[in-house]
Amino acid sequence: MATITKRTRADGSIVYKAEIVIKKDGVIIHRESKTFDKTKLAKDWSIRREVELQNADVYAKKAYLPIGTLIDEYINLFSPEGRTKKSDLKGLRTRDICNIDVHKLTVKDLVKHIQLRNEVCKPQTAKNDLIWLSGVIQTMSGMHKLEFNMGIFDEARRILSEHGLIASSVARDRRPTKEELWALSRHFDGMNIPMLHLMWFAIYSARRQSEIMRIKWDDIRHEDRTYVVYGLKDPLKRVINKRAKMPLSAYKIIMRQPKIDERVFPYTTKTICTYFTNACRLLQIDNLHFHDMRHEATSRLFEKGLSIVDVQQITLHSSWKTLQRYCNINPGDIDI
Repeated sequence: MATITKRTRADGSIVYKAEIVIKKDGVIIHRESKTFDKTKLAKDWSIRREVELQNADVYAKKAYLPIGTLIDEYINLFSPEGRTKKSDLKGLRTRDICNIDVHKLTVKDLVKHIQLRNEVCKPQTAKNDLIWLSGVIQTMSGMHKLEFNMGIFDEARRILSEHGLIASSVARDRRPTKEELWALSRHFDGMNIPMLHLMWFAIYSARRQSEIMRIKWDDIRHEDRTYVVYGLKDPLKRVINKRAKMPLSAYKIIMRQPKIDERVFPYTTKTICTYFTNACRLLQIDNLHFHDMRHEATSRLFEKGLSIVDVQQITLHSSWKTLQRYCNINPGDIDI
């Protein structure tokens, strides 16, 4: 049954909003509204439209379409970028929520899923599940022409946030100490894989681990020490490649590498991550990640007195807002 609501416009005139909401098994499967100057017109439209909808597909029984199937189709069609997203989607595929028919997904289902996730992960990680789920369903709803109410995700986020079951990620400000860098340097020195060079190249260049592994000899322009960085992160584009400035210290490390492959460092990110993590564990260095070298690098560039614009030519951050997260300068170190 339609609902007629009387409303007053800013200019004082009266209008009547007719809204039709259709629910099935407690889930909104269709919603539409229209505004009229007279209540009779609103009622007439509502009656006529309800008859039309009765004969349309909106009341038809929907074929069972599990969320897991949508995730599989999304991965196959769009090949999501980034190890985190790929890993999270594969993890989601093993959860009970993937067996639920997307037409019957409710706020209660989402809350229950996040409650279970909180038993094994932090609220920040659990929040990613909601992000990936809503993204997949919104995208695949268009592909399948589903009548899906995305509002259930907003309601679920409100409930989960109020109870601390989801939370935003906390920005890291971890920088390695001089003692930790010396310990790691001694540990990596002489290894078959040039972990010593990789760690210090990251510190001097401010490059992410995956970006370092993609650097090619042919993309280095020696006359001005610039090079192409492949696969930069960008929220609006899938892949971005840009030319960056290579500081002299980083350039010297590059020139010490043997040319045995088209890539300067022909290794996998998984291998480098394993070596670094094992070294930290052996040396009893707590809570230090290879990615923290990027924080160290950015902070050092500012400590050298470089401007924001100059630093951006090296780190390739698109804005000061994103760059600021990597600038972890100690106020006590400022000489003024």
